[in-house]
Amino acid sequence: MTRKALLLALLTTALVGIPAAAQAADYHHVHLTATDELAAARWYMDHMDCQDYGREGACQVDGIQIIFYNDREPTGGSVGSGVDHIGFSFTDLEGRMAGWKAAGVKIVEDIREVQGLFKLAFVEDPWGNKIEVVEDLQWLGFHHIHLRSADPGAELTWYESLFGGVPDKLKGRIAGLRYEGLWLLVGRAEGELQPTQGRALDHLGWSFDDLDAAIADMQARGVELESGPREIVNRVGQQLKIAFVVTAEGVRIELVEVMS
Repeated sequence: MTRKALLLALLTTALVGIPAAAQAADYHHVHLTATDELAAARWYMDHMDCQDYGREGACQVDGIQIIFYNDREPTGGSVGSGVDHIGFSFTDLEGRMAGWKAAGVKIVEDIREVQGLFKLAFVEDPWGNKIEVVEDLQWLGFHHIHLRSADPGAELTWYESLFGGVPDKLKGRIAGLRYEGLWLLVGRAEGELQPTQGRALDHLGWSFDDLDAAIADMQARGVELESGPREIVNRVGQQLKIAFVVTAEGVRIELVEVMS
């Protein structure tokens, strides 16, 4: 959907009286691309406090799953796409940084403190995902997803209209949406953005109690499905119904209903 069509759809939604985020959504997963899913899951367990939840080649932080495509070479890193980076928060960033350096983790930017925010730094996983690591004692664990857009305000409005979330400002300064403890933030894009599909961070995922109703609501707003809905059984035996949409910025998003 083009930016013009997106804004027209939002305006049309307001005119016909369809409420924003009519179907409640929860943030569900990020799906990354790796040459070895077992090594990727282990890397996130070792360095980002990701926990085993019984699915081989995957882990979770704060109930949010981090899943990996296996045996695939990413077409590019996360930077340059509509999802610039993901972020994790720790109680002792200095100690963590010392451990990452000793383990040979790629350091993109060393620790600095932003007045009024927190200490932060940037690292990169072996498959090209940029990761912001922060010391935010208020919001520990899986801290944020940072998108890029030519129009950050319109982008946040689009996500809120489809996936809900609590409009808020991180530390009273950075506008975003909260899904419990996870922040969705949007920065201004510099240059053309590449689609996420196939890159180090392939797609994001939200879950719904009633996916059919959510899809009907999205289609009423002018959002087209890329694929689905279809039913699958995942590696831990859950029956899921899934579909995909792609945003105006090329971010692929999986829509999930856990059926059993």
